[in-house]
Amino acid sequence: MPNGLVSGIVFALTPTVLLGLIFWFIMRAIIRADRTERTAYAKIEAEERARFERERGTTTAPTSGE
Repeated sequence: MPNGLVSGIVFALTPTVLLGLIFWFIMRAIIRADRTERTAYAKIEAEERARFERERGTTTAPTSGE
């Protein structure tokens, strides 16, 4: 157990700081994985749309929400 004021403060804050860093790394990994997955999905979807249009010879017009 620490005896000084500064060592007591460090001893008390260390678990909170470490858990905060772990949480930050986990959230960062989740957000990066989501961004990578969305990019891959968009690429696959664009390829499928292009293949569909090549095979059918039609283009799909975006519909307005009206």
